[in-house]
Amino acid sequence: MTPLRVAACQINPVVGDLDANVARITAAARDAAQRGAQVAVFGEMALTGYPVEDLLLRRSFAVDSREAVHELARSLDAAGCGDLVVVVGFLDRDPDAPETSTNPTGGARNAAGVLHGGELVARYDKHFLPNYGVFDEKRWFTPGDRLVVLDVDGVRLGLAICEDVWWPDGPVAGLAELGVDAVLCLNASPFEVGKPAQRREVVAARVAEGGAPVIYVNLVGGQDELVFDGDSFVAGIDGATAPGPQFVEHTQFTDIAPLGGERATSVDGWSVTEVPLPARPTVLADPATAWTELDELAQIWAALVTGTRDYVHKVGGRTVGLGMSGGIDSALVAVIAADAVGADNVYGVGMPSKYSSDHSKDDAADQAQRMGIHFRFEPIEHMVESFVGQLHLTGLAEENIQARCRGMTLMSLSNLDGHLVLATGNKSELAVGYSTIYGDAVGAYAPIRDVEKSLVWDLARWRNKVAVERGETPPIPENSITKEPSAELRPGQKDSDSLPDYEILDDILRRYVEQDQGVAEIAAEGNNGAGYDPDLIRKVARLVDRAEYKRRQYPLGPKITPKAFGRDRRMPITNRWHDPA
Repeated sequence: MTPLRVAACQINPVVGDLDANVARITAAARDAAQRGAQVAVFGEMALTGYPVEDLLLRRSFAVDSREAVHELARSLDAAGCGDLVVVVGFLDRDPDAPETSTNPTGGARNAAGVLHGGELVARYDKHFLPNYGVFDEKRWFTPGDRLVVLDVDGVRLGLAICEDVWWPDGPVAGLAELGVDAVLCLNASPFEVGKPAQRREVVAARVAEGGAPVIYVNLVGGQDELVFDGDSFVAGIDGATAPGPQFVEHTQFTDIAPLGGERATSVDGWSVTEVPLPARPTVLADPATAWTELDELAQIWAALVTGTRDYVHKVGGRTVGLGMSGGIDSALVAVIAADAVGADNVYGVGMPSKYSSDHSKDDAADQAQRMGIHFRFEPIEHMVESFVGQLHLTGLAEENIQARCRGMTLMSLSNLDGHLVLATGNKSELAVGYSTIYGDAVGAYAPIRDVEKSLVWDLARWRNKVAVERGETPPIPENSITKEPSAELRPGQKDSDSLPDYEILDDILRRYVEQDQGVAEIAAEGNNGAGYDPDLIRKVARLVDRAEYKRRQYPLGPKITPKAFGRDRRMPITNRWHDPA
């Protein structure tokens, strides 16, 4: 029997842009059909974009989404691929379900629609609804209780959506009883460091449980602080994995043959829908391209660039502006911005005060020249003097007014020229509150807000190394990487005056913020088991706790760690509890 050719279509949708998403899916499906596919699979909620969050509380949006899936079916038919079986994620809603206090969404479903012949012929509803980390699906959706099997000319394909493959004894186990030949899994799985390997491990467990290969199709692209890395793949019953590329739109093909074996007609605890569908004729295309997974720093860089690029473009922006001090943080953000939107669309501004060193000004100008971005100096000394003189500012107030004058300068130029302002603070500074509200915290997006300081240096060295390997000029001056970090807000100021070494600080922060360890645990386990002074840990913890109000007002940025500030970590601002250890 001729195998069934399945295309895994990894696309970058825009939340709420239903017409554009219909066109994007249609184009990818038509291309897949022309290249021999008989079935095309798209990611979780690819039609609406993900996550739609509280948009789904608006009945009109759910109605539009449901109409869009029918429009997509008609669009596919009109494009000449109506005989292609297309499986696509969308937001469904039971039109007869009442809105109640316990079900405010009126039966909204995270669904996979099966389209064929210009019609929606079947629907599968996600069963397991994640409610941890960045996910709030129990707030939004009603879980499904049906198994769906597509019998495409004798090849049986089961459907699952994302979280459904993360738990044993779920839909995959039920599909195994029904004797499927493969599972099509639609995903909107955000990137974080270590996630690709974790996905493969989870899916391998489901392949072993279900006895059938899994075709794992993920979204790609940035959506606010989430970045979807694609990384679609096929996990075979022989343990082999055929990976696709990361951070780009792509279509991957695989051939599925019947496995044979016992087939039940019902499964306890589930209703079952079986849909017979004809297979369109096909000519097997060339074998799939072999892809190599990016190394960790390359993945992180791609996530930061993707998140920044898609935020700028999806909100309708084109150019970005940022303050460039000659320090490592703004240096790194400038390169991320140039890689994201192009050097000619990046506008750097040097804003020296009387405390700014000559080498910092020189480093900023040097970097701009290396990269070919726009750059100008706008000294702030006279602005600062006006505030200091009129308000008689000293100490911390004088330091902060410098940052605020820079913030006002950037936002004024944004209003004047239409640039989207990028904040340049890193996760370590944001954690301990070393940012000035209405100063260096201004902006629309913060590309490195989830990047700890020690990783900032690693990424800078890595990006310079990549430039050398490409035969290009390293974009970041060596002095920006090697000099001791300083905010330069008073004479001789260094970060080390008030903070421990960043390697130590980042280890404590990682344990306190990302792993939720307490003082005693960090004192015992930190520093590779050598431990830290409990008083130092308490100091850092109090800085973190006291800065919560600042983080709530900081621009969003791409999530790359298992627990980013923001929707990942929701702490009360008014809080008098401190770890007593």
